[in-house]
Amino acid sequence: MFKHAQLESVKVWMNDPVHEALPLHVRIRLAVRQLILDGALKAGHPLPASRALAKSLGVSRGTVEEAYSQLHTEGFIERRVGSGTFISEQVQRLPGRGLVRRSSAPKPALRLSQRGSAMFSSGGLRDFVAPRAFAPGVPETRNFPLHTWERLQRLEIKEYGTQALLHSEPQGVESLRRAIADYVNLERGAHATPDRVLVLTSSQQALTLCATVLLDAGDRIFVEDPVYHGARKAFDAAGLQCVPVPLDADGMKVEQLQAAQAEVAAKAVFLTPSHQFPTGATLALERRLAIIEWAQREQAWIIEDDYDSEFHYASKPTACVQGLDPHERTIYIGTFSKSLFPGLRIGYMVLPPQLVAPMTVARTLLDGHSAPLPQLTLARFIEGGHFSAHIRTMRAVYAERRDVLERLVRTYLVDFLEPRVPKGGMQMPCILTQDIPEAVAVETAKRAGIDLLGLTALHASTKHKAGFLMGFAAHTPGEMEVGVKKLAHVLQALKP
Repeated sequence: MFKHAQLESVKVWMNDPVHEALPLHVRIRLAVRQLILDGALKAGHPLPASRALAKSLGVSRGTVEEAYSQLHTEGFIERRVGSGTFISEQVQRLPGRGLVRRSSAPKPALRLSQRGSAMFSSGGLRDFVAPRAFAPGVPETRNFPLHTWERLQRLEIKEYGTQALLHSEPQGVESLRRAIADYVNLERGAHATPDRVLVLTSSQQALTLCATVLLDAGDRIFVEDPVYHGARKAFDAAGLQCVPVPLDADGMKVEQLQAAQAEVAAKAVFLTPSHQFPTGATLALERRLAIIEWAQREQAWIIEDDYDSEFHYASKPTACVQGLDPHERTIYIGTFSKSLFPGLRIGYMVLPPQLVAPMTVARTLLDGHSAPLPQLTLARFIEGGHFSAHIRTMRAVYAERRDVLERLVRTYLVDFLEPRVPKGGMQMPCILTQDIPEAVAVETAKRAGIDLLGLTALHASTKHKAGFLMGFAAHTPGEMEVGVKKLAHVLQALKP
């Protein structure tokens, strides 16, 4: 029979608001099962008759019978004709039974693979879910033409019906691959055809595919110093050896790459040539050509992330490396998360012909395919000229906000930060001019409602200046002013 405490435990389960959506018989079943799992009810222990338990709980006998019936089916209880209902002998074999109440019981050490350990220790990537000041890489979504998107999506549903609810091809919907190829050819000077485009969920997925399909654990890859942290973490997790190559105002120092190749032969190089992350530098044309020749000579790969290429404010961005490469050694990566909205989750690669099949097959092992309805809608959005129009609008908005942030930093943070005004992009590097620990400032600002990305973690060398990346794209001038004044208070409190 139930002891008073056990009966009360069942009543608590029944009356807990957390479980109110569950039918009564389910609540009773789960409560009894939890008592068994906790070790409060031992094997062979008799349970109250269904009529008696129903009376104690104030429910119908049928409700208790339904709970008992399911517990019997699951093997937790035995029902003996003429004897009653008992806890099954099988519960003695339940792994971990009774450990719930032993809070001091030692837990076994976590065992992960080398790759799993690398992923976990890296901390992963931090997405800024809410656009708090000054989260870098977050676009303004309040200006997005949502009504146009909704109308185009309805047209796709009308045309494709329930077909739009099925799987899509792993390589991506053909109409979107065609739209992407046309766009990058026109706007970025690429050499793309629909059959060379692979639609993905993000540029991060593209980096992971490059790291695992093109290189083996232990292989070397040249990276910019400083480098985009998402790329570095993808390469580290794949077991690659990242060899940092320093930058100057014209981008990666190619002569140092070539000198390093003689000592530590690398199989690939990672670049953000149009708008380097985080410095904003543009890779000079002669250096682009030199890297292309290096890749051909060494039969290495160029992984080109065209980060923020749509948002150049002084002039049109330089043509992408992929469009200059006659040897087809360049993988071009792009995404719509920054140019449209993060929730879209569509990125892409333009691949050399020989890599299309291997990359597509590898993609099927990650997530299979991208959702077809957003792909179809995006294709129509691009083909109708809405994408280009939105980019033109946001380019003007972001340019104004960049200038506003510079003015605010020079007005309210002049004693703490020196802005490095970028020619494009969605964030501004700001160098600390006070002896304030960067990590402490980032954490203190976070508690105050401000998101900053420290520059130190982006550098491989120690020869750099501490500071932050401050995103300006998602914030109005008024919102930025409030954020800057709040940051001024944070830094003032940390001032030595």
